[in-house]
Amino acid sequence: QVQLVESGGGLVQAGGSLRLSCAVSGRTLNSYAMGWFRQAPGKERECVAALTWRGTSTYYADSAKGRFTISRDIAKNTMYLQMNSLNPEDTAVYYCAASRLRLGVSLPRYEYEYWGQGTQVTVSS
Repeated sequence: QVQLVESGGGLVQAGGSLRLSCAVSGRTLNSYAMGWFRQAPGKERECVAALTWRGTSTYYADSAKGRFTISRDIAKNTMYLQMNSLNPEDTAVYYCAASRLRLGVSLPRYEYEYWGQGTQVTVSS
């Protein structure tokens, strides 16, 4: 099994920054894709950003480009989402997810196998 634990959510004012972390255990991740998803009330779950653990590919949703940065620390087995210039539309529960690498499948379209419990991000005006 792959276990994912998110942390770093909280309340931040518009224009502020927040850094989410996803600690991963249970597997060596060289052959995995991982992503950050969010779901706000009344909205569909969306992939915000994703990467292959090897670093060969990254993806950003249009809403995240220029503001969010996805990264991972191999030594710490941790994935991060640095979120800058936050606005109230970013308010959502953020989840990290992982899947075995599937060649030829775009990162946001993966059927991710493992999910964390989520962390709440609230951006106030």
